[in-house]
Amino acid sequence: MLIPGLVSVTFRQLTIEEIGALATECGLQAVEWGGDVHVPPGDFAAARRALDTGLKVAAYGSYYRAGVSDRTDLAPILETAAELDAPFVRVWAGTSGSEECPDRTPVIEALQHAVEHAEAMGTKIALEYHRNTLTDTLDSTVQLLDEVDGVVSYWQPRGGQDVFSAVHEVRTLEPVTAHVFSWGTGGFNERFPLAERRDLWKPVLTELARDGVERNALLEFVLDDSPEQFREDAKTLLGWLKP
Repeated sequence: MLIPGLVSVTFRQLTIEEIGALATECGLQAVEWGGDVHVPPGDFAAARRALDTGLKVAAYGSYYRAGVSDRTDLAPILETAAELDAPFVRVWAGTSGSEECPDRTPVIEALQHAVEHAEAMGTKIALEYHRNTLTDTLDSTVQLLDEVDGVVSYWQPRGGQDVFSAVHEVRTLEPVTAHVFSWGTGGFNERFPLAERRDLWKPVLTELARDGVERNALLEFVLDDSPEQFREDAKTLLGWLKP
């Protein structure tokens, strides 16, 4: 089952309450609350405000960079995730792509440390699937999932990605969450209405739902950061998720 929602940093300019109201209006069910603006690490009052929206917490979106960030930064992140009762804490696998990182050991050790502490707090560590990290390619991500026991993966498309490689990545990774958006080959700077990548998202969403496991499909990177466009994208996503 796919849970439709959004990533709160899609609208950094909105308050927690405004994001909750917009998501509810659009018929979405879940939010990944970002740790940079909306629910900073250690801000338990903000975490309680997020819970007061009544929306399911899909994850806590941290900016912890395994192997780079100070490990002491992890404790307030995990404590805040516990306050949110977040099932996942999103982290980043370093700051270098797999071709530029000859020694993976610091990232691996930091991730294993994070996984063990997260389990003690009742949550899981999930990897952002992103360039300039060790999850920049499918092969490197699969290797990292083998190297770190207990870590899981997100997935999101590359700009202009073809449907065949996208479905293959999703089938291989079985991600817990997909960040849902439409980009051209220009990436972040070439955003489209979600409906323009129906060719990609319909097969990807079908693949995500194939085994019946609950996963999150979270909207992000809206054209012009527009709430009006977001409403259209939410309508598109919900339409695709109908049986």
